Amino acid sequence: MKKFVLSGIAGIFLFAFSFGQNLTESIIVSDKNRYTRIENFILSGKIINASTGLPLPGASVYVQDEKIGAIADANGNYRFNNIPAGHHLMEISHTGFLTIVEHVDISVNIQKDYALQPSIIESEGVTVTGVTSATSIRNAPIPITIFRRTELLRNASTNLIDALTQKPGISQVGTGPGISKPVIRGLGYNRVVVIHEGAKQEGQQWGDEHGIEIDELSISKVEVLKGPASLIYGSDALGGVINILSSNPVQDGTIKGNVLTNYQTNNRLYAAHANLAGNRNGFNWNAYGTFKSAGDYTNKYDGRVLNSRFNEKNFGGYIGLNKGWGYSHLIFSSFNQKVGLIEGERDDASGKFILYGGTPMERIANDNDLKSRELFIPYQSINHHKIVSDNSIAIGEGRLKLNAGYQNNQRKEFGEADAPDEKELFFDLHTLHYNMQWVMPEKDDWRTTLGFNGMNQFNRNKGEELIIPDYDLNDLGVFVFTQKMYQQITLSGGLRFDNRNIQSKEFIEGGDIKFTAFEKSFSNISGSLGLSYKPSEYVTVRANLARGFRAPNLAELASNGAHEGTNRYEYGSIDLKSERSYQADAGIDVHSEHISLRTSFFYNTIRNFIYYRKLNAVAGGDSIIVDGNDQFFAFRFDQVNARLYGFEFNVDIHPHPLDWLHVENTFSYVRGKLSEPQDGSDNIPFIPAPRMVNEVKADFLRNGKWLKDLYVKVELDNTFKQNNPFTGYDTETITPGYSLLNAGAGGDIYSKGRVVANIYFSANNITDKAYQNHLSRLKYTAENNATGRQGVFNMGRNFSLKVNVPFSGIWN
Repeated sequence: MKKFVLSGIAGIFLFAFSFGQNLTESIIVSDKNRYTRIENFILSGKIINASTGLPLPGASVYVQDEKIGAIADANGNYRFNNIPAGHHLMEISHTGFLTIVEHVDISVNIQKDYALQPSIIESEGVTVTGVTSATSIRNAPIPITIFRRTELLRNASTNLIDALTQKPGISQVGTGPGISKPVIRGLGYNRVVVIHEGAKQEGQQWGDEHGIEIDELSISKVEVLKGPASLIYGSDALGGVINILSSNPVQDGTIKGNVLTNYQTNNRLYAAHANLAGNRNGFNWNAYGTFKSAGDYTNKYDGRVLNSRFNEKNFGGYIGLNKGWGYSHLIFSSFNQKVGLIEGERDDASGKFILYGGTPMERIANDNDLKSRELFIPYQSINHHKIVSDNSIAIGEGRLKLNAGYQNNQRKEFGEADAPDEKELFFDLHTLHYNMQWVMPEKDDWRTTLGFNGMNQFNRNKGEELIIPDYDLNDLGVFVFTQKMYQQITLSGGLRFDNRNIQSKEFIEGGDIKFTAFEKSFSNISGSLGLSYKPSEYVTVRANLARGFRAPNLAELASNGAHEGTNRYEYGSIDLKSERSYQADAGIDVHSEHISLRTSFFYNTIRNFIYYRKLNAVAGGDSIIVDGNDQFFAFRFDQVNARLYGFEFNVDIHPHPLDWLHVENTFSYVRGKLSEPQDGSDNIPFIPAPRMVNEVKADFLRNGKWLKDLYVKVELDNTFKQNNPFTGYDTETITPGYSLLNAGAGGDIYSKGRVVANIYFSANNITDKAYQNHLSRLKYTAENNATGRQGVFNMGRNFSLKVNVPFSGIWN
């Protein structure tokens, strides 16, 4: 199977590569009975600081649909030697300046000069998420948040999802620093889709302890769409989409690279990342490698938290060709992580953590154990390998896009202290995905795309225990998406049909049938209709209506096993129906030179919302399952209608004449309710508490000689009390509020007019506050009988230092 898949993807790449080479010589297209050769032209110009008139070296000019970019030189000049004729969306950006997004029609060699206004407020940008062609985020009818690489580097984080939670509406379900699952507006797990290099990330998203298998330090940009996106992405995109972009070609004729290091004091994390990329006459490539190692984290209540350690060894890159006909890239990545699973068991008298609890090897962890980086039982080993062929080919005035790939996720759990090499659980997941889109020629400002996408997937259990059956899964969806551009209004919408077929395999254990074979199909129609209205240069009004869906996953349909650490024995329900969501979004953005205001409101109704409920015993009381020496409460997945509603608010002040000062305040709120109470509670579980973040930031030395773009910031991160937990079946409890004081500083060091290093320093939880996030799964680990406190607390005070050393050269 692997050989077949890999050879198929290689064939797609070679076809696109050879087809593209022929297209570089000429493409003959019909245009009103005339035949025209599609040509390439030169686009050049100069980028300056609008306030000073001085050149702006390092400014970026990027054409997203073509995946080509240029960087302004020391004199502010940029140049594209082979930009194809046609309509293009240009993004001109530089850190600390307002981004310019401009539509440009190219039919001759032209010069375009730009003047960027200094600003800390990011009010513009180009997105490719939730649409079929690059568009300005001001034209998108639902809110999209963009994280650029510099912003990610300025914040201390232990994993990718942790880095994204700085923005309103984005949260995480955490199981220690090494495992985080994204939550968008109260929805997570299989209700949020993660896209990486155009491929839907598939890695057993249903599991509580299953994180995102993507290298954090290789990322160049992240786009987060908040709201249903089933129209483009099919099943699972009820809550939103996280689109991760890594492989952007460097400027033609150059070789560039960087070495990045990071050290964090709390868990003694050290990371090293190296990247090298080149581009010569459109032939471009990139290669990277990352190593991370972290010990146990600490807080003032728990001390060092036993087995919260993890390590990563990742590598990847791509090879590709960019020409006038488009581009073809072959992308590969390998994510390899080992992460400890925190059990939280402690000695009753001393309150110290216990190692190998419940086994003959049980003992109190000593100082050497807590200082070690060796992973103790239980722990996970995750290997995620992926290869993707990403192609975009201009055919006449239209464009054919093809993205196909293969990924293999191997997730092993080691849980037997007296048999440390035994794989208690071993999921071996194989996924082949495909996505083809025909972007039709623009006509009367209508931009329409027809497409189909899907995947073929199978999972095999290779461990000692099984909690879900082996299965085969096939997805197929077809859609039409269109966008109409008026002078002040952009309309967007479309329809989609999906079908998912699941074949579950029988499994017999000890003469009894543990899993019964079955076949299920789920079909659905999705759609959306939205508008973006710009009554003035400074104001954007958005509104959107969307219908999304999610088919039940295998854990919900067919589970039959104990989930260690959750005290649950879960049974699937084969009769579950697809979840269907109906969401309304509305918002307004106001941007001026000295203030930015953003508000977003949403109301989401979900039919057949899937949750789990506790089972009753035949004789009354709770149903209890005995598994070896352990006892578990029995739960079964069920369905009920639900609704979620809330809002996000952001105000960003850049007062005059204090142009170096920036004050930002954000607030987010989401409420989730079930239509019928379950065991006395009608609250949806895993709903983040209201949150307000206040930040004061100052920027200095924009024109310094050896030190430039210096920033200093202070932040107060306030999480309010969560008074609305799902208390049914003792699932959740009220979580107190807390405030964390954070700070950061950094800048660029120059020598002979070139950047030689970027420095990023941050301090989180400066006051060493002991707290528990409502979405932390560690909150519900065992009680510390020595102190009376329930569960394990989050990370205490942490200092982080990142040093990035860029380098570049000419490649003729």
